[in-house]
Amino acid sequence: MAAGAARWAGRHQRSLLVLLVLLVGGGIAFGLRLPVALFPRIDFPRVVVTLDAGDRPAEEMAALLTYPVETALRAIPAVRSVRSTTSRGSADISVSFAWGTDMVAATLQAEATLAQVMPGLPAGTSTEIRRMDPTVFPVIAYSLTSPLRGGTALYDLAYYRLRPLLSTVDGVAGVSVLGGAPEEIHVVSSPAKLERFRLTVDDVAAALSASSVVDAAGVLEDEYKLYLVLTDARPESLDDVANIVLRSGDSGVVRLEDVATVGYASAPRRTVVRADGREAVLFQVYQQPGGNTVRIARDIKALLASSRDLLPGDVALANWYDQSDLINASAASVRDAVLLGVLLAMAVLYLFLRDGRITAIAALVVPAVLAATTMILGALGQSFNLMTLGGMAAAVGLVIDDTIVMIEHIARRLEEGVARERGGLVGAAMEFTRPLVGSSAATVVIFTPLAFLGGVTGAFFRALSLTMATALGLSFFVAWLGVPLLAERLMRLRDAQRAEGGPAGRVARGYARLMRGLLRRPALLLLLVLPLVALGVLGHRRTGSGFMPATDEGGFILDYRAAPGTSLAETDRLLAQVDAILQDTPEVATSSRRTGVQLGGGLTESNEGDYFVRLVPPPRRGIEAVMDDVRARVEATVPGLSIEMAQLMEDLIGDLTAVPQPIEIKLFADDGLTLYALAPTIAARLATVPGVVDVQDGVVLAGDALRIRVDRDRAALEGVDPSAVAQMLTDLVSGAVATSLPRGDKMIDVRVWIPPDARASVRDLGLLLLRAPDGHRFPVRRIASIERVSGQPQIMREDLKRMAAVTGRISGRDLGSTLRDVKALLAEPGLVPAGVYWRLGGLYAQQQIAFRGLLAVLLVAVMLVFLVLLLLYERFRIALGMLATTALALAAVYVGLWLSHTEVNIASMMGLTMIVGIVTEVSIFYVTEYRERGEIASPRERLIQAGVNRLRPIAMTTLAAILALLPLALGLGHGAGMLQPLAIAIEAGLIAQLPLVLVVLPVLLELLRVE
Repeated sequence: MAAGAARWAGRHQRSLLVLLVLLVGGGIAFGLRLPVALFPRIDFPRVVVTLDAGDRPAEEMAALLTYPVETALRAIPAVRSVRSTTSRGSADISVSFAWGTDMVAATLQAEATLAQVMPGLPAGTSTEIRRMDPTVFPVIAYSLTSPLRGGTALYDLAYYRLRPLLSTVDGVAGVSVLGGAPEEIHVVSSPAKLERFRLTVDDVAAALSASSVVDAAGVLEDEYKLYLVLTDARPESLDDVANIVLRSGDSGVVRLEDVATVGYASAPRRTVVRADGREAVLFQVYQQPGGNTVRIARDIKALLASSRDLLPGDVALANWYDQSDLINASAASVRDAVLLGVLLAMAVLYLFLRDGRITAIAALVVPAVLAATTMILGALGQSFNLMTLGGMAAAVGLVIDDTIVMIEHIARRLEEGVARERGGLVGAAMEFTRPLVGSSAATVVIFTPLAFLGGVTGAFFRALSLTMATALGLSFFVAWLGVPLLAERLMRLRDAQRAEGGPAGRVARGYARLMRGLLRRPALLLLLVLPLVALGVLGHRRTGSGFMPATDEGGFILDYRAAPGTSLAETDRLLAQVDAILQDTPEVATSSRRTGVQLGGGLTESNEGDYFVRLVPPPRRGIEAVMDDVRARVEATVPGLSIEMAQLMEDLIGDLTAVPQPIEIKLFADDGLTLYALAPTIAARLATVPGVVDVQDGVVLAGDALRIRVDRDRAALEGVDPSAVAQMLTDLVSGAVATSLPRGDKMIDVRVWIPPDARASVRDLGLLLLRAPDGHRFPVRRIASIERVSGQPQIMREDLKRMAAVTGRISGRDLGSTLRDVKALLAEPGLVPAGVYWRLGGLYAQQQIAFRGLLAVLLVAVMLVFLVLLLLYERFRIALGMLATTALALAAVYVGLWLSHTEVNIASMMGLTMIVGIVTEVSIFYVTEYRERGEIASPRERLIQAGVNRLRPIAMTTLAAILALLPLALGLGHGAGMLQPLAIAIEAGLIAQLPLVLVVLPVLLELLRVE
């Protein structure tokens, strides 16, 4: 077979070289068009259903709405869990599906289920269903501030000028505007004047509505033209509104201006938005699914720069968030790490081979493989992101490995006198097909079980494993065909002879003496193996564990909550102190704050909201140090303000998966009061655990309410029903939008209201005048009582069981050791009473799922490698000896993680799995060399000679792979921390690879009596 392939390759050298060039060209073309993102595109298996039913009490909401809806949703196939949070008048139900579920179909199923349940829900219930996706968060955001203009003027600039402009950018799904308020016309009626003219607010609203009519009366044909006849009675100015007639008769005409004042104002504000402590309006740009984040951000910036004349000179436009900055910096860091690693590896080759021509072959092969990999990734719909770029970086060392062993084999055959006629070197290379296939298979099969890994780990690292498997598959074909073809044209006999010279001979002789001594006394091997195993066990016990690798994103989210019921103005006053702390922190470049609304645009209570804090570029303190400093100063300066901090991507992934905090203690009981009493106790104890910060007890109280209880009998005596009373009170307290008037491109609402001093206190509510159908007026207190109601706690349920969730974050410790302390705390006698049980959730639960999955992947990978070795050699003893060598490399990985203070997380576990294939690949080359030395009668001498022959190529491949990953292992650049644990794990295994394969493996084969 090898001879036939050699003849075929010899006949088609030119076409194969052209094919190689086309692959490189196609890779470059795809690379220029490939979208750039921070992470791979992931379908998060979660939808959120929001229910809104006015101001119903939480207990009533839970019984009438939440329970029937979550029960129906739980019955949908593929649903894994349902979690609900019910508060006064609203409920959020989070539905989590199995990973890999078609979320378009799942969302449609949820909508159909909701439609079936709706007829049984109370009248007036509104619903919304959202599929959780990274596109629900902005990709770029700006603030508008001005020393001369208020929030309404800034809102108009953002909403009516910038929003339509930015929506035209390709890939933009929408632009949201936060802060400020739309302009309105307020008709403020005087209660005294209304009483004098025997009118009500309803009369004013009805007159406005009747006077703001535009309607088509029909058509008229005159003088050969067809006209549309319009009736237009809309007022065009404030004077027109003021002159609207409310009543006319014998006593004269009563106009609106006789009972009310008319003027421009802002819509009622329920939120406060600030940027760097100043009143601001924010606009946020969202991308379509599959959009190119970097290109969208670039186009938005260019469009705003070219349209600056749309904004007045006093308005400042500031960019406070740009996801493309992190993407570009992270991608550039990984790209630079790949390039630097390749250069370092080439330097190693030149130092060993001392020949520019041979080094040039390797220098051509690596970019060719990476370019071809890019083309295939593009065809598979992938993007340039941390995972695909990290896969390329991790694959560089293995690509160089295949290239080096092929070059070394060709050089040795050339020196041995292989014919230099056309195709001679190609034929020599074909002899190496079997070990090359075996070594490539040993590494590629490692990634097969990763394709079936679920959860967040599988979603993130599937792209990395796909990239590496593609690169290694291409590397095999390029090393098998491309390297021999290049060698035919570039390599000469003196190149091979130069490569064989130098100090390698002295090292080989020293290695042979060492191995003769060890093979005579194999017990001496214990001096190497036992310390490694002992250190590996110690490293396993001493190394902390985490979930996702930590990286400095250059910004963080600060969520806050004031005391329940705190007014918007008082919350804003408290947060002015936080604004000052942030502005006084030298690492903070800019900050934006939302109160009553979240970064994603969802409304909250007036006592809560969030900041996004953007830091200056490095050099500066690390982001964890900055967050700890801000946390300590806020807790010392602003008592009563509860805060929680996280980096944006951590917060984003947490929100998308419904597990935002590392620590979550889920308490379950049938009685809600028991949970509400226990949760603060657990939270107080949790706060004493070293390293635990931002502890929340999970008991969220709504603000106090004023309940107006209508006496039905008294209302009936006045001739009104409770629904009419409720509507009249709404119009008096919140104002009634009677009509809307056009003004340029916008419509301005006209709101009829009463003066603020007429609705400023509880007493004022009781004195408000209502009107019966017969026209007589009466105060509210005649038919109703007003009582203060304390805020009710939110009701949480998981899978239909009552729950309270105590949460916390971690600073300065690893997840594993912290949770051991938490478990010990919860195990204390008497802390958790009878009738209550607990489970751990949050990121810790996700970590345990991920670790179980990765352990299964590791075991399957070992079995697949064992199968490859059996297929290759058909000897159990050889396969067992090689797997024992690989197991010792895993011990070296734990030693490396321990010494480098690197956590065991999903990235380092990936590196641990990859080492199985990497070490096995090099072992295959050694064992193949051993079996090919059949001319040596003594098995012991054959083992030694195989090691001598493989010493240089194994040393070159090992050192080249170490240097190729070194930039990533050092964490150089922005965002490199995501892949640093993976690189460190592989580096540790590579460092141990050389002595394990060349020293330990021969002794094991001798002990196993391998022939």
